[in-house]
Amino acid sequence: MNKKIKIGIILFLIVFVGGFFVYAQFYYHAEKTATDYLNGTDDVNVSKISKGLFLDGYGNNTTIIFYPGAKVEYTSYLPLFTNLASKGIDCYLVEMPFNLAFFGTNSADDIIKNSSYQHYFMAGHSLGGAMAGSYVNSTSNNISGLIYLSSHLPKEIHVPVLSIRGTNDGVINLTSYNQAKALVKNNFTEIIINGGNHAQFGYYGVQSGDNPANITPESQQNQTADAIIRFINENT
Repeated sequence: MNKKIKIGIILFLIVFVGGFFVYAQFYYHAEKTATDYLNGTDDVNVSKISKGLFLDGYGNNTTIIFYPGAKVEYTSYLPLFTNLASKGIDCYLVEMPFNLAFFGTNSADDIIKNSSYQHYFMAGHSLGGAMAGSYVNSTSNNISGLIYLSSHLPKEIHVPVLSIRGTNDGVINLTSYNQAKALVKNNFTEIIINGGNHAQFGYYGVQSGDNPANITPESQQNQTADAIIRFINENT
């Protein structure tokens, strides 16, 4: 390899790596409505763990391991999952490298290894859902079900699946989403929230490409929590 080619490769790598780090610095930050839950509530204790946050309610049988959406700060989802923890379903909110679940697909391994629940459910929003599904397909751990929030995975899934999306979602590719339904080889439950959009599963502001919601974030998240509880009760 001559000197000019080597220099060209080095310059390309410098530009690529530098560009990625610049790209990664711009992400959706959690709003105060979400970060107010960092200290927990009367019913839910929130603690920092190596992989993110653990939301500990009164339940000790079932937990959800949640992967956040692409470039979304993981604490944005605290209100939704605090709601679930207060109703008996403990939750792990995973902090992803560079806020991209692609780089932390196997994060659930350490959580499962260091806990002792009877039932584990994987969940994720958008890209986080796709990576949660990828984890389910690749792990030898026993996963009781998969929960998609505005997401899908174009590969076969052999555990029960709950899919929740809003009618006003402007981000999800509905053609790919509808095609992926046939790849669920176990029970499939779909919940479509009238007036809900892509971003209101968390509190991180307006997402590029999304449509305005016709309902409040509280309404969208309460409907989501109710659907998740029904799904878990049916599969435990």
